[in-house]
Amino acid sequence: MLKVGAAPHIVTQNDTRTLMLDVIIALIPALLAGTYFFGYRAALITLVSVASSVTFEHLWSVLLKKPATVGDCSAVVSGMLLAFNLPVSVPLWLPVVGSLFMIVIVKMCFGGLGQNFINPALGARAFLMASWPALMTAFTVPMAKLLPVVSPVVTTHATPLGVLKENTGGALPSYIDLILGNVGGCIGETSKLALLIGFVYLLVRHVVTWRTPVAFVGTVAVLSWMFGGAALFTGDWLFHILSGGVFLGAFFMATDYSTTPVTQRGAVVFGIGCGMITVIIRLVGGYPEGVSYAILLMNVASPLIDRASSPKRFGKAAVKDV
Repeated sequence: MLKVGAAPHIVTQNDTRTLMLDVIIALIPALLAGTYFFGYRAALITLVSVASSVTFEHLWSVLLKKPATVGDCSAVVSGMLLAFNLPVSVPLWLPVVGSLFMIVIVKMCFGGLGQNFINPALGARAFLMASWPALMTAFTVPMAKLLPVVSPVVTTHATPLGVLKENTGGALPSYIDLILGNVGGCIGETSKLALLIGFVYLLVRHVVTWRTPVAFVGTVAVLSWMFGGAALFTGDWLFHILSGGVFLGAFFMATDYSTTPVTQRGAVVFGIGCGMITVIIRLVGGYPEGVSYAILLMNVASPLIDRASSPKRFGKAAVKDV
């Protein structure tokens, strides 16, 4: 039987489940690092987020009598990425609400895996940030005492970018702390070493390519170096790429198949755009961090980038001037 479909025609023996399992394996080092620095509650929030994501996707399939899709493990990946974008101090109902919005609104309402036009985890994070900003910015000191399971009372601690943005004169963390993850921030974004290990694994497994991540991180580095002396943008380029969610966003969310360009040139343009918007938000925006919103904005532009960067179609007659 001859099957006809639109380009690109990519032949591979890997299925969705295999790819998702590779991503889960790549995320484990960051989960272990987050649990080490922020305590058992980091693992608990991740478990709640994953369980909620899988449950809501299964309920959607049952209630609407759709084929079951939880077996492809995409809900597990989305749940882990959502948890990685949350502070360890959030109440346990917050990842549940975020998972509901992520799976039902962002993913399944648009047709399921491969049909969503923005990254599900980042869409949920933006929703939670707009709805409960105080909870989403209550960052804790790493290696602090263990937080209770229910209603944790925490002493907030500014992230490295928060200290830089507010210009409070507080001491900035060392490069070693930034690389290892001994800084305030979300559960899965602080340890750059763990994220880099996961990214190398994905490269070796040919799950992702280097183009978008390198273009993303490289653009942040270049623009940070160019504007390093600005009054509102103090700090060196290395500090900026090691702070915040640049690595997490570039390695694991800007490489999402569904919401990013498929062409090689498009992937580079996408990464450059993400880096530029990230720096603009950090420089003149109201938030100290801009990775999430940068990727979401470029997700919307992804179809246009694909169209502009795709090769000319063959077999189409040229239009002649009358």
